[in-house]
Amino acid sequence: MVSNVKVYFDKEGDYLEVTFSDQPGYMRETENEAIRSRVDQDGNLLGFSVLGVSKLQNDKPLIAELIR
Repeated sequence: MVSNVKVYFDKEGDYLEVTFSDQPGYMRETENEAIRSRVDQDGNLLGFSVLGVSKLQNDKPLIAELIR
């Protein structure tokens, strides 16, 4: 269970990052080129990021499967 969630938005870079854990990890591509998942060395999800947030269309949901 997640106890803390950190949300960071860089307006100039148009970048959103949501972090569930401060554990060391790396970014991994997803099927959606705007979304990357952050995972640890075992593949456990630590967070995710979204590039180009302001360019997303309001009438379409942003979908990505964040899997281990």
